[in-house]
Amino acid sequence: MKYEEAMRQLQEIVRKMENDELDIDQMTEQLKRAQELIKLCRDKLMKTDEEIRNLLKNDSEN
Repeated sequence: MKYEEAMRQLQEIVRKMENDELDIDQMTEQLKRAQELIKLCRDKLMKTDEEIRNLLKNDSEN
């Protein structure tokens, strides 16, 4: 899943929670999904940050 799609899904979950569109069972399910999406986004950001740092490091060594 792409970062943008994960963020879109997270925003939708937040919207539903803010508008009281979820019952307690749905809220539990959506919170678990949100946790998965947050981890996915965090991992992608950390990987991208590492790749950028490596590129900058390699560039400065040349």
